[in-house]
Amino acid sequence: MHIAFIGLGNMGSPMAINLVKAGHDVTVFDLVESSMRQLESEGARSASSAMEAAHGAEVIVSMLPAGVHVRGLYLGREGQAGLLDQIDGQPLVIDASTIAPEDARIVAEAARQRGIEFLDAPVSGGVGGAKAGTLTFIVGGPEPAFQQARPVLEAMGKNIFHAGEAGAGQVAKICNNMLLGILMSGTAEALALGVRNGLDPATLSEIMKQSSGGNWALNVYNPWPGVMENAPASKDYQGGFLVDLMMKDLGLAWDLALDSKAAVPMGSEARNLFALHAAQGNGRLDFSSIQRLYRSDMPE
Repeated sequence: MHIAFIGLGNMGSPMAINLVKAGHDVTVFDLVESSMRQLESEGARSASSAMEAAHGAEVIVSMLPAGVHVRGLYLGREGQAGLLDQIDGQPLVIDASTIAPEDARIVAEAARQRGIEFLDAPVSGGVGGAKAGTLTFIVGGPEPAFQQARPVLEAMGKNIFHAGEAGAGQVAKICNNMLLGILMSGTAEALALGVRNGLDPATLSEIMKQSSGGNWALNVYNPWPGVMENAPASKDYQGGFLVDLMMKDLGLAWDLALDSKAAVPMGSEARNLFALHAAQGNGRLDFSSIQRLYRSDMPE
């Protein structure tokens, strides 16, 4: 297929590369020139604008930081027309960003009015999953469009779920990432407590992995430096999923809870912890760096 891919960040770049490897004709656009050059070296073509990238595309995939960017891309901003009013034909649009469900529904409705199918398809699995092509896609939108998108999504991911109608993918992703924030902050807290009381962090991690405390953050993304060789914690917390992005997702969960009058006491506490961590200048580090809140227990 001729696919336009817009947004080449830590997640978007490897996702686009996997589409190229799957044999698709991929045209990319990003505001960062070097990101497009990297994709060119992998076999993609670069465009000078999102509109140019989308020209003639059968499928448009976007991977952007926040809802304001998604609305701006598709609906326009500051007197500029959005992509939905400029693209030719009726391509399938797949937005893999994590945004507020209401933002997804607004764009989906605008697309529907123009005869264009729009899917919100946020992902889980991190940068490692994006590189390996093992991401989980959590999709909201009409069933026929979901089935149409499946071959494209399967080139980038291993687990493809249809959560429901427009916005449902975002609701499910927000719930997942709220739980992830809770698990990571709790795992860091438990490791710090053990180390403070004389335990080796690797030994404690292995004990908890094989016990009832085992969880994704502990099992595959250990936050203590040196325990897991390929985890961001062992690379000075570089790469991976940024604290700022976890803050964004926990904020989306908080907004969703307010709108639906839901109680999220643990999600709220995780949001406060990551806010404190970000305020200390750690926003651009991987979110497992929440371990640094327990600085007195960290190695020199």
